[in-house]
Amino acid sequence: MASDSYKIKVDVETQYVEEQSLPQQDRYVFAYTITIRNQGSVPAQLLSRHWIITDANNKVQEVKGEGVVGEQPHLKPGEQFRYTSGTMLETPVGSMKGTYQMIADDGVEFDAEIPVFTLSIPRTLH
Repeated sequence: MASDSYKIKVDVETQYVEEQSLPQQDRYVFAYTITIRNQGSVPAQLLSRHWIITDANNKVQEVKGEGVVGEQPHLKPGEQFRYTSGTMLETPVGSMKGTYQMIADDGVEFDAEIPVFTLSIPRTLH
């Protein structure tokens, strides 16, 4: 399999959602905006996602499901899809990583790697 044919780049921006968080109840809400770009030469569709979310206590949540935000975007080479979602942690710091299960128009199934990224509340300076 020529890896250049099936190349999905995933970029992530994160944000702490203070108005939905309740630190005194160990509830920290984070939003993340994902940009998925097809940098390969074959059109491909995102079928499902698999997230591994780890908090500072090493508590792991696994999330599997169809599509993202209710969609299964089909990306031609050079196209991108952007969406925002969120997660809740019991600690002010955590990390997420995972994979998107993709299928190319030629029938080849492959995983697009979501590199690990950190979720953390902004540091306050006094």
